[in-house]
Amino acid sequence: MADKTDSNGAMQVDVKLVRELAKMLDATNLTEIEVADGERRIRVARKPAAQNATYAAAPVAAAAPVAAPAAVAPAAAPEVAAAPAGAQPGTIKSPMVGTCYLSPEPGAAPFVSVGDSVKAGQTLLIVEAMKVMNPITAPAAGTVKAVLVEAGQPVEYDQPLIVVG
Repeated sequence: MADKTDSNGAMQVDVKLVRELAKMLDATNLTEIEVADGERRIRVARKPAAQNATYAAAPVAAAAPVAAPAAVAPAAAPEVAAAPAGAQPGTIKSPMVGTCYLSPEPGAAPFVSVGDSVKAGQTLLIVEAMKVMNPITAPAAGTVKAVLVEAGQPVEYDQPLIVVG
């Protein structure tokens, strides 16, 4: 990795590794990746410009089929569009990088939909990370105001997922 130092003790960066990490960012649609080797770390990050475009485009495409459960989640995005999703009171954010699932299994009804009442501790969705299914639960009772992600969508750490108010 980047285990060489110059005569001043400064780390020499492995440019090939940095380029490979940047390619991995593009291939996986992640915004950040970090590699550690002992005390040495290399972090490659970029701004998530495509994510904001996805939020703006999703409601237009999904507004027509109202009966489909998948259409309910994107249709709720205009309610949140007035303020950044993370700024909404009751916004629940992803505790990890992974893949978001809105139902317990493919083809099943979603855990929650916009307008549903939820109890504290109720599962709202699942974030899969490294083949482990991590339930994301409601911190308090309330009503689902918006679902900000789609089933199967990759999510970042601290990305807004759902709004419960």
